[in-house]
Amino acid sequence: MRLGRSFLAVSVGLAFALLARPASAEVLNAAPGGFVVQHRAALALPAEKAWARLVQVQSWWSPEHTYSGASRNLSLRLSPGGCFCERLPAGGFAKHAEVVQLQPRKLLRLSGSLGPLQALGAAGALSFALADAEGGTQVTLTYQVGGFAADGLDKLAPLVDQVLGEQLKRLATLPAR
Repeated sequence: MRLGRSFLAVSVGLAFALLARPASAEVLNAAPGGFVVQHRAALALPAEKAWARLVQVQSWWSPEHTYSGASRNLSLRLSPGGCFCERLPAGGFAKHAEVVQLQPRKLLRLSGSLGPLQALGAAGALSFALADAEGGTQVTLTYQVGGFAADGLDKLAPLVDQVLGEQLKRLATLPAR
């Protein structure tokens, strides 16, 4: 089953990623019932252009952290309840999160359980806050997760932290167009 292998590959990739965790990773809080991770990145772009880059998730999200293995299959619909979704083979799909708050050029908040959290009794709020900074825009990514995992959600916090840190770094280092 392709989806099963993809899920296994994502899980193994997350476990491997823990070994290569960058110094900028920050788990703000972790307990068996949940965790909070946060990352910041400076983009040498004005807020309008940083926003335009952010909402084109398929251009910066790593294909290694998709079920399909291809970032081009990702989409983000900017509307109330809009889907951060992924097309899968044979008409399949994955709904990663949905838009719950949008303030153009300032804040994008999604509600959803990313990656392996999707199979657990967990819920998450993923926020991207944009603020003017010297020479461009600062993007702050915060992911708050709560719920149940048999071994505790705190065990997954470093893995999720590393993966989201990688995504924000990709957003920040995407070549200008």
